[in-house]
Formats: sequence, C-alpha cells, structure tokens
Amino acid sequence: MHALSKQSLASKLINWFDKNKRDLPWRKTTPWGVFVSEFMLQQTPVNRVLPIWNEWMERWPTPEALASATKPEVIKAWGRLGYPRRAIRLHESAKAISKMHGGIVPRERAALIALPGVGDYTASAIAAFAYGEPTLVLDINIRRFFARYFDGVEFPSNAPSLVERKLRSELIPNKRGDVWAAATMEFGALICTSRTPSCDSCFLAKECAWKAAGYPKTEIKRQAAFAGSDRQCRGVVMKHLRENETVTATQLKKSWPSESQLEKAVATLLEDGLIEKSGKKLRLATN
Repeated sequence: MHALSKQSLASKLINWFDKNKRDLPWRKTTPWGVFVSEFMLQQTPVNRVLPIWNEWMERWPTPEALASATKPEVIKAWGRLGYPRRAIRLHESAKAISKMHGGIVPRERAALIALPGVGDYTASAIAAFAYGEPTLVLDINIRRFFARYFDGVEFPSNAPSLVERKLRSELIPNKRGDVWAAATMEFGALICTSRTPSCDSCFLAKECAWKAAGYPKTEIKRQAAFAGSDRQCRGVVMKHLRENETVTATQLKKSWPSESQLEKAVATLLEDGLIEKSGKKLRLATN
C-alpha cells in the first residue's frame, strides 16, 4: 500500500470538492461573514449554526454593526449555540476590528491572533477561508482524515503535535493551495466521518493506511453526559435570563433540583461576565 503523491492526492481531493462541496453561505460571503462563522462553528455542528449565522448576518452585516449592539442583545441572539463566552469574544472582536482596523477583518496572522477569542486555529481558518491563503488548518475533520489515511489510526491525538504540524504543512499543494483546507475539511465531514465513514465508496480507500491495517479501533475518552451536568445547569440559567429581564435565585431553584450545583453555575457565569447581579436579582451582563 503506497500513499498517493502530494500532487495526486491534492488533485483528487480538490476535484472531488469542486463537484461535491456543500452550498454553505459563509463560502460566498465577506471576510466578516467568515469571521462570524468560525466563532460559531467552534464545537458546534453546521446544522445548528446555519440559522443563527443567517440571522446574525442580516442583523449585523459588518463589524461596526455588531460593535454597536449591546451585550445583552448579543447574548440573546447567540441563543442555544452553546459556550456563550464565544459570543462575548466575537462582540469584543467586532469592536476591535471597527476601532483598530477600519472595520475590515485583518488578513495578517499577528493582527488576527491579537483579536479577542482568536487563537492559532481560528486565525489560520480565517486566513484560508476569508482571504484564500494556503495556511495550515487542522480541525478535527482534517486531522481524523489524515490520521486514518497516513497513520493508520482511527482517531488523532487530542491536540496536534509539532511533528504533526510539520508533516501536514508539507501536504499543502503549490497549485490551488487556497482550496486545500476546505477540500480536506469537507472530505472529513462528508466521507471520512467519525462514526460511519464511507470506506466502501471512498475514492482514496486503496491507499488508506487505516483500511490496510484492518480498521483498528482507537480507545477514546467519552465526554461526560450532558443531562444533569454543570453545562446543562449553566444553560438553564442562561435560558431564563434570555427570556426574562431579571430572575431571582428563588425562581431559578424551581427549574433545577440541586441548589449547590445551581449556585456554582451562577458563580461561574458571573465570573465569566455573562450575567450580573443587582441586589437579589440576576440579569444578562450589560458591561
């Protein structure tokens, strides 16, 4: 079993992508639209992001528009996308882009990483998808595909190592390198999926190291159940505050069985700056 050459692999994947890519709205939008999508897509599936992204882009089509919104408006509009701190960081980034970059999402890596909520991965993704830069993007879909095809393992490690980054950087093709990240990400999302990969119909199956090894299973640590978790409790508090101007601790106790867990959820939300306290009442943060 021999892997395809860098050029042949890129050619096959990009040709497949050209014919099979999903019609996602952030693929034909402004750099700001890409910026918003990258914040929303962090640990959140596409089908949940689509309606919220459309609503946000209609309501706040530019960084200046979002920057002028209030913090409670932003948190409410984020809805149930999860991890609402992302909404706050996106709001802060909109203000920074408006003030420091003339309302234009920067394309330079250093300027991107300096923005609130933008780390190494997000900066690379924005550079690739907003500006067509041939950058190294390693989301979980891409990493899983590479781990199977090249390394013969079902799932990659929790985080990419320096060696992994170096090896994957060398795969970026000279021709149409700007499409490489999108093509490999789409392949992982549609073909080389996590639970039910389409190995029987995969056009790369002949060269796949994982198939050659007999599809060995990888032991992975499962995420704790959501039901009854601290995450769910925080979500219940946020739901009440999105739907009501203020709530009291007494009102919240009616919707959650564990008083100690509820107190912890409120404390962490206060610490994260998502809610604030006024006397005995809680409300969405305004500052």
